[in-house]
Amino acid sequence: MARPFKQQRDPQRIVKRPSTNFTKLAADPDAPPAPTQRLHKLLALAGLGSRRDMEALIASGRVTINGQPAPVGAGVTEFDIVRIDSRPIRLPFEAELAKVLVYHKPEGEIVSQDDPEGRASVFDKLPKVRGAKWIAIGRLDINTSGLLMFTTSGELANHFMHPRYEVEREYAVRIFGELTEEEMSQLTQGIELEDGPANFDVIRSQGGEGSNHWYQVILREGRNREVRRLFEAFQKPVSRLMRVRFGPVNLPSRLKRGMMLELSPKEVVGLLEWAGLNVPSGPMRQLSTREKDKLGTAFTPKPKKEARERLAANERNRSERQSYYERNAPPSLAEILTGTTRKPRGRNAVDRNSADRAAADKAEFERSQRPARGSKPSGAKKPSANRRIRQGADLSAKPASTKKPK
Repeated sequence: MARPFKQQRDPQRIVKRPSTNFTKLAADPDAPPAPTQRLHKLLALAGLGSRRDMEALIASGRVTINGQPAPVGAGVTEFDIVRIDSRPIRLPFEAELAKVLVYHKPEGEIVSQDDPEGRASVFDKLPKVRGAKWIAIGRLDINTSGLLMFTTSGELANHFMHPRYEVEREYAVRIFGELTEEEMSQLTQGIELEDGPANFDVIRSQGGEGSNHWYQVILREGRNREVRRLFEAFQKPVSRLMRVRFGPVNLPSRLKRGMMLELSPKEVVGLLEWAGLNVPSGPMRQLSTREKDKLGTAFTPKPKKEARERLAANERNRSERQSYYERNAPPSLAEILTGTTRKPRGRNAVDRNSADRAAADKAEFERSQRPARGSKPSGAKKPSANRRIRQGADLSAKPASTKKPK
């Protein structure tokens, strides 16, 4: 027997049941209020961007709290529903323990994520982190090496870098020359620079060989090229600069140039307590076997695939520019005198112009070696006065016939 089709219900015959009246629970007036945190701070902790970017995102009207557009600087609780472009966002009210990386930065790398020249960056080698982003604690010039730290906690990075906390920075400096006792005393008292007075808290001589001398300096601020400018004020250029300590963190001796290590959770808790920051009270995330083995072990990070391709392209462009300049370099004086000028290797106009300039320089040199117009050597033949200059008409005229008439 075939199954009959299901009959459709008539919507007009559907009897509406009376709705049940639920009694709303009254709020307990004695209950403590839910803790409120800044929305842009929680969005930044969720790994969606920096705090400044999150403030701009909130100002654009794309963020809502319980269906209403969120104002800039709004606070939220764990019971509020936050959405970005109608997509719910899980906010980290219970922050996890931050991560801290220690890196021995070599020379030739910049501390920036955006570089129009495409140079090697310290961010090219950082490992991926889930739900957060790496923040560089302080900066080092491209010609400066030494201790550089990264963390996922913006508060910890701010405590290290903000001038009001006056965190000590210790450097090993090698200069060309040697400072006198008076100059060292003046460096500790203060010197007026372009952007205001500056001084070292401590400066000690560490000896040296030949004309190079090493010094240990400690200061409590991190202005741009401040150490180099202080020494250059006494005409003592810095030939090498290395940061060996930043606050309570020293550069480990086992950490060679280009190597990196991650601090253990116990060491990170110690840094948070030193900075006076709250330590997360929740349970710590369980680490995998690989992460446990990697903690406290120095390793050499490898640049990412995109960074390797960019650096390879920059190297090819550099070699092409160098070979181009070598091909089109003007000839030297020795090549002009000996007549061994290089022939152009390409067919471009620049190569032909280089060869033409070389020929012109050689002709000018030969003219300069000729005797002056008034001083002719004796025995030179004088041109005949009756010498007839050949005209163009002579070339077109037919030669006369030499045959005799019969």
